[in-house]
Amino acid sequence: MSNLSKISRRTLVKTGIGAAVAPALFAMPASAQSAVIKIGHVSPKTGPLAGFGEADSFILEQVRGLLSKGLDNGGKSYKVEIISKDSQSSGSRAAEVASELILGDKVNLLVGSGTPDTTNPISDQAEVNEVPCITTNCPWQPYFFGRKGDPKKGFTWTYHFFWGLEDVIGSFLALWDTLPTNKSVGGLFPNDADGNAWGDKERGLPPALAAAGYKLLDPGRYQVMNNDFTSQISAFKAANVEIVTGNMIPPDFATFWSQAAQQGFKPKIVTIGKALLFPSVIDSLGERGNGLTSEVWWTPNHPFKSNLTGQSCKDLTDAYTKATSRPWTQPIGFQHALFEVAIDVLKRAKNPTDPKAILDAIIATNYESIVGKVQWTGQPVKNVTKTPLVAGQWQRKNGKFELVIAENKTAPNIPVGGKLQPIS
Repeated sequence: MSNLSKISRRTLVKTGIGAAVAPALFAMPASAQSAVIKIGHVSPKTGPLAGFGEADSFILEQVRGLLSKGLDNGGKSYKVEIISKDSQSSGSRAAEVASELILGDKVNLLVGSGTPDTTNPISDQAEVNEVPCITTNCPWQPYFFGRKGDPKKGFTWTYHFFWGLEDVIGSFLALWDTLPTNKSVGGLFPNDADGNAWGDKERGLPPALAAAGYKLLDPGRYQVMNNDFTSQISAFKAANVEIVTGNMIPPDFATFWSQAAQQGFKPKIVTIGKALLFPSVIDSLGERGNGLTSEVWWTPNHPFKSNLTGQSCKDLTDAYTKATSRPWTQPIGFQHALFEVAIDVLKRAKNPTDPKAILDAIIATNYESIVGKVQWTGQPVKNVTKTPLVAGQWQRKNGKFELVIAENKTAPNIPVGGKLQPIS
């Protein structure tokens, strides 16, 4: 038996799932199972976005353990098969494996996560093939408008839960307002779905920062896996930029931050989306990781719990670190919630093998998950529901980096852990 299996089973006992949740999920004996439900899952397990799929093995083993005796729906028990595939951090690969899951494996429900490079192509495949799909871990604007979504119509088969650019902008501004600066901001936006959305002159950071009295210098889009940020750094130095922001993959930020040091560029605040989410990235930067800031989707201190396992946020991260000997990461909560919502949908569907019935159950979702409430009400657009967001800073404490929540203006129910410190 693997360590993951042991941890998963002990966790179930600890959280009372054997007494509380098991009857709802596993009421029928295996011999009475008469049908199979297939869930297709796609995320980036390898490539530059692999941090988003780092917790996949743990979450999948936990969920498979929960479903090992079947899922009960209306007094009938169904065997559940989860088929997980790697998008390899590539949009074309994500589309390819999603097509395999839909056309080859004949999945009943498709789920996925990990930036627009995965969420968008798998959602597009689901939409065209009329397969219900739920995704997360991507700001809603790159997900929705990146797929050329029309707010008046929306999509039919594809639904998403996460925060939006308005939330990250609000969090960043609330964070920056706690330190005196000249309000001169340098933007780093790659030429990809995330970067184009974040830097969009109508829906992205530029108009919101201007309205708040900040001056954004946007030197233009750079190509992903860039090896030279000299032109951007020179422009920032010339404009006396004291705040750097944007959305970058970890290798690009590492290159930029190293070259900034070499070229004597020393901003007071560096707040970067995506790249600075992961402890492994911060650790790799050494002392220059101290003081960096980012959006914070989820932590062990968030005030939510799983209605699938009964685990608190801390319970889930403790189980993960014990099983893997690795530090917790933010996507863990959303990976868990993705399957929480999927299982809730399948339990409620009038026929969990019928696409239209599953779609109806998605639309009717009203679920309290480990990342907060998931309910599609038509706001901000038909296919999106939002989860809370705050901002935090990596601070070295007792020789280790900790992600400290430094502002909660946009989500007051999430506790603050400390104050923003200028980069030394």
